Amino acid sequence: MPLRTLESLGSLAGKRVIVRCDLNVPLKDGAITDDGRVRASLGTLDTLINEGARVIVISHLGRPDGEVKPEYSLAPVAQRLGELLGTSVGFAPETVGDETASAVHSLEDGQIIVLENLRFQAAETSKSDAERKAFAEQLAALGEAFVSDGFGVVHRKQASVYDLPRLLPSAAGSLITAELDVLERLTEKPERPYTVVLGGSKVSDKLGVIEHLLPRVDNLLIGGGMLFTFLAAQGHQVGKSLLESDQLERVRGYLRDAESRGIRLVLPTDVVVAESFSADAEHETVEASAIESTSFGASGIGLDIGPDTAKTFADIIASSKTVFWNGPMGVFEFDAFAAGTRVVADALTRVDGLGVVGGGDSASAVRALGFRDDQFGHISTGGGASLEFLEGKKLPGLEVLGW
Repeated sequence: MPLRTLESLGSLAGKRVIVRCDLNVPLKDGAITDDGRVRASLGTLDTLINEGARVIVISHLGRPDGEVKPEYSLAPVAQRLGELLGTSVGFAPETVGDETASAVHSLEDGQIIVLENLRFQAAETSKSDAERKAFAEQLAALGEAFVSDGFGVVHRKQASVYDLPRLLPSAAGSLITAELDVLERLTEKPERPYTVVLGGSKVSDKLGVIEHLLPRVDNLLIGGGMLFTFLAAQGHQVGKSLLESDQLERVRGYLRDAESRGIRLVLPTDVVVAESFSADAEHETVEASAIESTSFGASGIGLDIGPDTAKTFADIIASSKTVFWNGPMGVFEFDAFAAGTRVVADALTRVDGLGVVGGGDSASAVRALGFRDDQFGHISTGGGASLEFLEGKKLPGLEVLGW
């Protein structure tokens, strides 16, 4: 059964349509520092507004753990959404309740309102089917149709993602269909050479995607904090660098598997080692096999791939036809340790084919480093969802839409 899309809902003019977006943007002192996810939601919302639907936007922000915490309010997001849409956007200061119901039912054709953070309600993320369903029923009472367009949460079995679409006529929005189109291109006969670049903190976060993609790729490049577990698996000392000792044997298995399949699993040849985890820490670049040879000795901590590794990675990326990148190469938030991530991002802009930034920290990194979204083939809005798709997992928020 194919994924249900907007067209399957027929005319939505004059109808109250609940849209589950992913507006989980980073905030600093109440200001949005990266509005990429807000921008990504505009396509579906514009379509519905222009059709004359009465649009009710729901989303989460952060992890307030079922409590009302003002620092996680969606009010700044509603304001930014209005600026980007070029229209007035209402805001309901509670997720459900009499005041919200009144505001929603007073909407006119083509108007839009954002409800307060879903996760202020503990039932949104409850493990109890009954609790989630009860909350979903409260949400469903506000609308006449449901559009799921928060790709970043489709791997979650949550009230607004899984239970709500079972209560109303439901379909996927244009953001989700676009994300799936790209991910299917990465998994079904990708143009070759096919390169996957993995970074970020932990190997354990990427185990499934490594296992699923290793037989399918031509090159697998490893950076970020996870590289030190790979180096340790080869017998190298890594000082105080991030290390998951319980994953060493599994990583050795990946190295053997890649070699037996003829897959290029490329590890850094040099790394940037710092005295401590801080923006202004003293640092040195050394061979990856000699991390403890710096003046910091065994207390040194690796915070970025080195320049030789960055060039090697860039050459492989730029010569590939399909590239998927998930996870920064280093601590890009600190200027001194952002070079590796910057070089990889720049190489991705030069891919003559499909270059995909795999959401999450990678998406934040490219924007923080000054790259424009349109310089890449695609920037995913869902890091975890993208990875689980590439692992071959079933995603509850898509299954409920017929996928």
